[in-house]
Amino acid sequence: MSPQETREGLAEALGTFMLVLVGAGALAMSPGNVVAIALAHGLILAAIVATYGHISGAHVNPAVTLGLLVGGKIGPRKAVIYWVAQIAGGLLAAVVLRIALPSGQAGVSTLGQTAPGSGVTTGQLILIEAIITFFLVGTVYQASVYNKGGAATPVLIGFTLAAAILLAGPLTGGSANFARTLGPALVAKDTQDLGEVLQYAIGILGGGALAGLLHGDLFALREEPKPPAAKKR
Repeated sequence: MSPQETREGLAEALGTFMLVLVGAGALAMSPGNVVAIALAHGLILAAIVATYGHISGAHVNPAVTLGLLVGGKIGPRKAVIYWVAQIAGGLLAAVVLRIALPSGQAGVSTLGQTAPGSGVTTGQLILIEAIITFFLVGTVYQASVYNKGGAATPVLIGFTLAAAILLAGPLTGGSANFARTLGPALVAKDTQDLGEVLQYAIGILGGGALAGLLHGDLFALREEPKPPAAKKR
């Protein structure tokens, strides 16, 4: 890899590590407090975008990277580098949580896994995760890629994730990020069924890809037509 690719990959790994550590940690320590969990995810994501956005774009989410790949904003090589870095960051965060969290708390054995709520079917899980991921990737496109958010971009992206978790948290855990789901699922003492993890992958990556198709083309930034020059008299 080139020095620039290494720099970007490291930023993605560190950013994803921060997101999973804080988000999954909040869910592990306060499993029933959806407001605290949503704020933890949203606030840390805003900080990550502000910190690493100028280095790598602060995707910190395989679905965001997929959305930008589908929309033609990044190439396949960069996407693969980002995916490897994001998954590694999520796994490292889960390892740190397993070492650092005290035993005896309700959610510690699962490390804050994103899991479907009571009565939520497979189809509902996939649909909900696809919708909230679509919202998140759409916000990334318009606020960050097309630079319509300006200085408020980190807040807009962070608040989108927080709002999505307020809705989806009781239903699916409100992941919208496959690295966020995969890390705790593989590392926790009570490991998650991989078939369930696959369901999250389908919803999350499907929503990200759909957002990339829509925002990369139909909702792409268009140049405003310039007014005709005044004729000289």
